[in-house]
Amino acid sequence: MNIFKNQQPLKFNFNEELDKEIISPFGFREYDARWLFPDDVNQRGLEIFGFSLGTYVSNLIKPGATIVIGHDYRSYSEEVKYHVAKGLITAGCKVIDIGLALSPMVYFAQHHLNTDALAMITASHNDNGWTGIKCGIEKSLTFGPDEINEIKKITLSTNNFHAKQNGSYEFKDNLRQAYLEYLTQGYKVKSKLKIVAACGNGTAGAFAPDVLRAIGCEVVELHCRLDHSFPNYNPNPEDMVMLEDMVTAVKNHHADAAFGFDGDGDRLGVVDNAGEEIFSDKIGLMLARNIAKDFPNSTFVIDVKSTGLYFRDEYLQEQKCSIEMWKTGHSHIKRRVRELNAISGFEKSGHFFINEPLGLGFDDGLKSAILMAKLLDDNNIHKLSELKSQLPLTFQSPTMAPFCADNEKYQLVDDIAQSILAKFKNNEKILDENIKNVLTVNGVRFELENGAWGLIRASSNKPSLVVVIESFQSMDEVKAIFKYINEILDATGKVGEYDQTI
Repeated sequence: MNIFKNQQPLKFNFNEELDKEIISPFGFREYDARWLFPDDVNQRGLEIFGFSLGTYVSNLIKPGATIVIGHDYRSYSEEVKYHVAKGLITAGCKVIDIGLALSPMVYFAQHHLNTDALAMITASHNDNGWTGIKCGIEKSLTFGPDEINEIKKITLSTNNFHAKQNGSYEFKDNLRQAYLEYLTQGYKVKSKLKIVAACGNGTAGAFAPDVLRAIGCEVVELHCRLDHSFPNYNPNPEDMVMLEDMVTAVKNHHADAAFGFDGDGDRLGVVDNAGEEIFSDKIGLMLARNIAKDFPNSTFVIDVKSTGLYFRDEYLQEQKCSIEMWKTGHSHIKRRVRELNAISGFEKSGHFFINEPLGLGFDDGLKSAILMAKLLDDNNIHKLSELKSQLPLTFQSPTMAPFCADNEKYQLVDDIAQSILAKFKNNEKILDENIKNVLTVNGVRFELENGAWGLIRASSNKPSLVVVIESFQSMDEVKAIFKYINEILDATGKVGEYDQTI
């Protein structure tokens, strides 16, 4: 592809004059860093961040540690990468630049090149104007809150820095092919599937169609041309706007399914052959059931936004599989998958973590899409709608995100969690139902006696909360739980409008 053939190594100017640093402390999230560029972080701030990351990695691993770095297709991402890499070099790191990449391609590259660390420049599905950095040291894992806080401390205490002598830079332009070979080796669909590849003009458009064709699918491209202005919508397969576009494409092209990918390619969204979107937690359940056929007695990790069907699934119980619910967030789930030696982890957002022997443990939308194709193959059926119909019916809300300021959201959720815990301990009811369980591993998820549940947590990436609801009875119950939650949030006076609602 010309977009890869025309890539050039970065050329650094270590004597350039830059404005005084801007770097907002609120950009340090639970498991990555995200800022509005250049308002909340400027070029000098990015260099200080890179220097701080390099210092942290060098102190923990060794002086002159190697770090692989890549960037997504946003108009300013290469500029951001330049300044982060400059800071890393200044800290004495050996930077290996793989150019335009997906986040999972950078995770793969750390294995392939055996580097000490990684940094991926991406804001994923955030609106234009946002930038971000995902970082990691242990292969297939990314930093969590402890590591991010350590880098934050170094960053906010660094005013000036002096170059170490052993920093270096190398550009490698052949990683895309190695990554595609890793994804596709040893697997072909037995009969041709017609798949819509929906990329929202994000970076995945340079990868997903080729991967699906390589395993034998007929591919209908939907907004796969890279365009950093995102002329149609942000590439976010959890958002209803993108899902509705996928629905239309499936119907128009009589496709077997549509696979949607986010901006940095680590998430998957799915629409079935009937043109109905399937929330990713139920896709994860389908994959878990298929994986369990070959790997009984397996452990699966799910996040707190996920459907309660995992705990009720008779087939997983027959296969003696266990389910653990854990914190939302790609860093949290990846780490928990490793700790439990789970075969897979699934998030409702579409992050799927495929561990050995099926994968390397990280979240990869393309690997997940291949497993979806295998799901259809293994069941000797092209109609994903029939596989979906085998799952019990539940009624779910979309993932809703009402505004809440970054400096208020965590305390607000803690206060709400304590209030609901008190109701539980006092045997109080919610909507005339007893409270069966309250989980506070990540925000608060309260489950009613009839199985319905509601979740309130703080977003890890944006100034907002996250609200999700599921009922095993009716959409009316979902709306009633939403009304109950919304009244709680309104009463705080600290919560604004929702990005979407029911």
